Amino acid sequence: MKKATYTLQINGEARTVEAAPDTPLLWVLRDGAKLTGTKYGCGVGYCGACTVLTDGIPTRSCSMPVDALDEGTAITTIEGFAEENPNHPVLQAWNDLQVPQCGYCQSGQILSAKAFLEDNPEPSAQDIKDGMTNLCRCGTYNEIAAAIAHAADLTKKSSA
Repeated sequence: MKKATYTLQINGEARTVEAAPDTPLLWVLRDGAKLTGTKYGCGVGYCGACTVLTDGIPTRSCSMPVDALDEGTAITTIEGFAEENPNHPVLQAWNDLQVPQCGYCQSGQILSAKAFLEDNPEPSAQDIKDGMTNLCRCGTYNEIAAAIAHAADLTKKSSA
């Protein structure tokens, strides 16, 4: 398929990339924009390792063709989130509780947790279990859930 030129808003910056229209956003980010924090997991949108935020919404980038993005869609990768928000409660909680084991899925987990907490600022344990759908091959689900609860507490304390 013939390549097209796309100007994408990635981490607050306009970036021009060339890709075939059906190229998954994951590969546009990794190969075209050289942002490798977004990981390939399953390739079918199931595991969530490739999660980025598009206009603040968790998006499985491995199954999102680049031409399906609306012009001006704000794409946030883990690199952009961490650089813009180094003291964000989610990042602090991940660090405080030493969540990752291998770390491969963590960029997707962190961005999913950020969006989850924006919609559910005071989640119950069941809310977290039901709301976080990313997979972790190492099985650090208890640590991830604890970090999300901790991040909610940190957010609550900082706004008090």
